[in-house]
Amino acid sequence: MIKKLPYRRRVLILLFFLILITYLDRVCISLVGVRIKSAFQLSNAQFGWVLGSFALAYAIFEIPSGILVDRIGQRAVFLRIVLWWSVFTALTGAVTGMTTLMITRFLFGVGESGAYPTSSSTVARWFPAAETGRSISALFVGQNAGAAIAPLIVVPIAVSFGWRAPFFVNGLIGLLWVLVCWLWFRNEPADKKGISKEEITLIEQNRRFLLHKESFPWKIVFSKWKIWAMLVGFFCSQWGLYFFVAWMPIYLQQGRHLTENYMKLATSNLFIFGMAAAMLSGILNDWLVKKKGLAFGRRSIGGMALGMAGIFLIATATTSNNLVAVTCLWVSHFSYSFFPITAFSTCVDIGGSRAGTMAGIMNCAGQSGAFFLSVFFGKIADVAHNYNTPVLLIAVIFIMGGITWLGVDPKRKIESIKS
Repeated sequence: MIKKLPYRRRVLILLFFLILITYLDRVCISLVGVRIKSAFQLSNAQFGWVLGSFALAYAIFEIPSGILVDRIGQRAVFLRIVLWWSVFTALTGAVTGMTTLMITRFLFGVGESGAYPTSSSTVARWFPAAETGRSISALFVGQNAGAAIAPLIVVPIAVSFGWRAPFFVNGLIGLLWVLVCWLWFRNEPADKKGISKEEITLIEQNRRFLLHKESFPWKIVFSKWKIWAMLVGFFCSQWGLYFFVAWMPIYLQQGRHLTENYMKLATSNLFIFGMAAAMLSGILNDWLVKKKGLAFGRRSIGGMALGMAGIFLIATATTSNNLVAVTCLWVSHFSYSFFPITAFSTCVDIGGSRAGTMAGIMNCAGQSGAFFLSVFFGKIADVAHNYNTPVLLIAVIFIMGGITWLGVDPKRKIESIKS
């Protein structure tokens, strides 16, 4: 069956599993967060710095990763980053206290910072422009799939063998992906044996990627409000995502007083709904762009996604009913999950041959937001003596991000920006 798939669809399968593994690794620490806090006697504020060390490294190295992939190609970067982060995933299980935990998570973030810029560059090279939304959606279906299966894998292993064991298992899974990528993946369709000439022609004549010799127009790009609208919107969005990924399991257990098993199921189901939203978003993005134009399609989906996510987080924080709160969390994340496909599709639209660099710039801004959320969530929860106050803050930031996103202009290509 797989032999009948066009080669670009097989590349999507490889990218799907790449992002699945990133989130299997990333969510692991939050799922065993209560156990780690207990083992090392960490406060919420201290655990926030542990989470923040990852986000800080992720933000710092996003732009260098994007530049690197545009210069040397995706395969070399994929092999380096996945090997790197798999090693530091495993080493997380060997830490001895807060200091070594922070150092290990920082170095883990250095590796993972290249995942989305490199994947965006791959989409720009391997897929026709008309398939951008659906191609990007495969990444975020993988993201949600990894986060959905993580509780079903991590929690039972932690219960049976201790909180360190899941990190060793996840590190090994990443090394298997590296082996597959090294043996099978190539940077360009024309470099891959077995691909038809018809498919190569289809891709190369219709993709966003174009060879370029000019340097990246840094000064001009950062002088454009419409670029800043994209960066600020994505910055706001990652406050919310990192709540779902890093703090929500602790919020459910210590803020809502749910059992570890209930948390496991609630978290898994939240990301299963996210998978459905990611698939729908890819289809909706490509359809709406075709029917209403590029600007309307990207702006409307992105703005509505963040706005609705914020509204349902407000409902989460203001209800005393745990069932209603969990349901609102599901709906909030479902709404949010329409946004990242739109955002990274916009990077491909704008970036073209510089899609990796553009994705790196945007995700640098986003991970800066994740860093602030990581640190401030725990501090606010400790000061306010409740977990709902920081959730309300995230809701407001979500809504602000949705409004700001309406100012993006995906029609303006990097190559065309002269002044």
